[in-house]
Amino acid sequence: MTASSALPKARQWLILAVLMLSQLVIWVDNTILSVTLETLTDPVNGLGASPSELQWATGAYTLVFATLMFTAGALGDSFGHRTVLAAGVVIFGAASVWAAYAGDPAQLIAARAVMGVGAALIMPANFAILLWTFSGPARVTAISISSTAAGVGMAAGPVLAGILLGHFWWGSVFLVNVPIVVLALIGIVVLVPNFRSPTVRPLDPAGMLLSITGLAALAYGLIRAGQVVDWDRPDVWAPIAFGLALLVAFVLVELRIKAPSFDPRLLAKRMFGGGNAAMALVFFAVAAITFYNAFYLQGALGFSPMKAGLVNIPTAAGAVVGAPLGARLVRLWPLRAVSVPTLVVVALSMGAFGLLGLHTPLVLIALLLFVQGLSVGMLMPVTGELISTLPMDRAGTGSAVTHTARQTGSVIGIAIGGTVLSVVYRNAIEPSLGGVPQAAQDQARVSAEQARHVAAEIGQPALARAADDAFLHAMHVGAVWIMVAALIGAVVLVPALCPTGKRSAKSAEPDDAREGLRAGAGDESALESDAVGSN
Repeated sequence: MTASSALPKARQWLILAVLMLSQLVIWVDNTILSVTLETLTDPVNGLGASPSELQWATGAYTLVFATLMFTAGALGDSFGHRTVLAAGVVIFGAASVWAAYAGDPAQLIAARAVMGVGAALIMPANFAILLWTFSGPARVTAISISSTAAGVGMAAGPVLAGILLGHFWWGSVFLVNVPIVVLALIGIVVLVPNFRSPTVRPLDPAGMLLSITGLAALAYGLIRAGQVVDWDRPDVWAPIAFGLALLVAFVLVELRIKAPSFDPRLLAKRMFGGGNAAMALVFFAVAAITFYNAFYLQGALGFSPMKAGLVNIPTAAGAVVGAPLGARLVRLWPLRAVSVPTLVVVALSMGAFGLLGLHTPLVLIALLLFVQGLSVGMLMPVTGELISTLPMDRAGTGSAVTHTARQTGSVIGIAIGGTVLSVVYRNAIEPSLGGVPQAAQDQARVSAEQARHVAAEIGQPALARAADDAFLHAMHVGAVWIMVAALIGAVVLVPALCPTGKRSAKSAEPDDAREGLRAGAGDESALESDAVGSN
């Protein structure tokens, strides 16, 4: 079946409901985990995870998700998008059960990586099926409706996490995925035809292996740097060097392939390359500041999971409002006039974390998170505009490059952001460890969470207060660097989006053509879904 007109209207909209349900688990899981991080550090009620292990629990999912996306689209062409979507949903559900019953951080990290495999299979197949199901004005409406799944998932995740952690053990936050997966799978089998592309793209096993291994080695070295004092150790610089070498090899391999899934040549185009570099820096900053925020709310401020979840809702609400607002503004004004000031606001909202303390009014925290979500949401239409600058036959490959760049930014953001937090915290807590037993000192150096726990065990509340102060200092330093990274993104956007003597890509393409280009990118990634959320 190749034409959407062959499907009854009622079935088309039922298929859309199934597609929204299948991607809902991804967005719910993202925000649920952020609220669960503090609980996972607890050696009694959690897994006693260290900061580096939590970095991997978060980053393993994003790393696999990022590097499998361009391969997943080719799998859909070969075996049918329904087959790939169903496989992704099953894998995601099974890995969720594994994560729920993980007995240690290593098992949780492995389960999260497998969940990344499921998510990578779900997203491109999901959007490809939507494009096959709908056409014309109905397609635009369906894309708009589908994008709300991300907003609903992001908003529901923190609240669900708070409720579940208040009544059950930490693993329950992953089991919430299971009923959603079961309903989605039934709908896929009953309602969704097995669409497949008439043009089958070859798989890219070498590129997949090099990209995953290279990013994993680079992330390992960066995270390891936060655990040790001396950075000249082989277990720090060797994996970083090895990872960079593998990523260079990945680019060289992709350049030699006739029809690469990830085409580095596209990054040489000024607008496309510069825009993707800026968006990678945005996602770098978002991932890092989200990691900080989880420990600030529940660790330093002592919020319950429920309260922390509710406080995070303004971020999701801001993103839901910001995405359509940004899309409307870029239709009225030049893309640079909208995106550059918005990115500056993103940077300043993240730098404002350097002003937060133990007694900051809750209303100010919520307002800051809303502004952050709103401004990040307003930036998301940039992704679609970048794809629209490419010829139709390059749109699919361009979307793979865009998605990989953004998710790579997230992986590196978690690694570097967490390392900065660990290093600065360890240096700040050191003067307060005099008189503390040696075993307790070792624990206190690991993280503020471990310091608070050991302070309660040995009856030294002063150590807990010192841990709070050290954490806040580390968060303030990290927020400045995160702000700088986002500001660099704004600087990069200025020349990237600078008009040339010729008509801009936006004005040169009629609206219908640009919409078609965005639609053509769907075989590789759910661009419109990304308009209201991130990992």
